[in-house]
Amino acid sequence: MELFGLSLALLALFVSFGFMVGVLFGFFGMGGSFLITPTLLLLDYPASVAIGSGLAFYFGTSVIAVLKHYDVGQVDYKLGAILFVVLSIGIEIGSRLVFGLEALGIANLVTGVAYVVLLAGIGALFLRRAYNLEDDDDDGDDDANDDEIPAVGQKIQSYSVPPMINLTSGGRASLWTIGGAGGSVGLVSGLIGVGGGFIRMPAIYYLIGTPLTAAVGTSLFAGLFSGAFGTFTYGMSGSVDLTVVSLLLVGSALGARIGSAATTMVEEDDVIVYFGLMMVLASAGIALSELANWLGTGALDLVSVFLLVGSSFFVASMILYKVVQSIGASESNTRGTPDGGD
Repeated sequence: MELFGLSLALLALFVSFGFMVGVLFGFFGMGGSFLITPTLLLLDYPASVAIGSGLAFYFGTSVIAVLKHYDVGQVDYKLGAILFVVLSIGIEIGSRLVFGLEALGIANLVTGVAYVVLLAGIGALFLRRAYNLEDDDDDGDDDANDDEIPAVGQKIQSYSVPPMINLTSGGRASLWTIGGAGGSVGLVSGLIGVGGGFIRMPAIYYLIGTPLTAAVGTSLFAGLFSGAFGTFTYGMSGSVDLTVVSLLLVGSALGARIGSAATTMVEEDDVIVYFGLMMVLASAGIALSELANWLGTGALDLVSVFLLVGSSFFVASMILYKVVQSIGASESNTRGTPDGGD
């Protein structure tokens, strides 16, 4: 039996997959294009349709997640607007660099290695941050500053190089810092051909120095416009499968709101650990994919996608578990509070 030209199994797959990616998207502020695109390619969709549908999904989920983060005051619109401008400039420079690398015949090698190194490096950075936070807790260090903004972000903020802008989340940042961070992220995004959420959010957190929840919301807002532009470009060429995108969005509409709300319920230590683990496993998956291309075998490609999707499902499940646990604890505390006790 088919519906909308798809089997019931595929319908269920796309809705559940959209829900999972939506949870991750709302929680981490990353678009999930590195999950959607390879999965569609594995299902034999043309590359242009896989990329275009991934971008369309990214845009739709961005709107949902940004609205939820707006509800809880976790979006710095001024910072996001500035980042969008410098991101666009960086992406343009990165895309031109790709053309130069193609002329030299090393574009695929450079982008593949850059992808693996970036994912692994960012994952290791977050896991190290989580380890340091654990050490602080063991030593009885309860300073709020250490939990809100990492040491490197505090150090960068201590240098006042005009012009300075006030951050909605508190503190100030130099426009040069914002421009450098955003431009570098845009350059890498243009070079490796992804939305860059997995780079953009850590850059806002570590380099500009905002609390993690604000970094997630602002990252989503900054990427909203680029997602809209990419969707329009691919849509005009007919490279967006609206049926697939709609099914993914049905699941992600709920998932993104749960993921966004979870940032206020889950401990920062857990957020950092989950993100770090997912980046390291994604790096391993992409590395296997590059190895599969080099060896010319499809078996490793299947393992690569399984590793990407499986690790993401696991992390999304852990986030949902923590949300349910947090809600259960709140309800337990409410029931345990006497109505009129002394």
